[in-house]
Amino acid sequence: MYVVDASVWVSRFLPKDTFHTESHHWVKERVRQGEAVVMPTIALAEIAGAVARSTGLPSDGRRAVQYVEDLSISHSVVLDESLAQFSALVAATFSLRGADAVYVAVASRLNLPLVTWDKEQLTRAAPIIETLSPAPA
Repeated sequence: MYVVDASVWVSRFLPKDTFHTESHHWVKERVRQGEAVVMPTIALAEIAGAVARSTGLPSDGRRAVQYVEDLSISHSVVLDESLAQFSALVAATFSLRGADAVYVAVASRLNLPLVTWDKEQLTRAAPIIETLSPAPA
């Protein structure tokens, strides 16, 4: 089981993205193996916005979110008050952007690795969680 950052999902949906092939294969392999993936609910807005902004088509953003929501392996974690407070602490402690800190906080709370392309998450969060990129080993 993994916490998956929006950067992985977004690159999976954008064929021209530098990391598209790796992200597409990584997600496909998780589905094939039936491995659960977790994300904070904020991921849906991040995915929709980034995909629609990149393609210029709001429908692409909506389709991307629908795909993620329809995956049987996909699970969302609600950003409640407790998680928001912990995310704020993570953001301040590790100098992370707000949304990035939410993914780190979810991974920490669930004791799961975070899969991301975000360099700041990969490096700054490493003291408290396992961080991985979807790149082949």
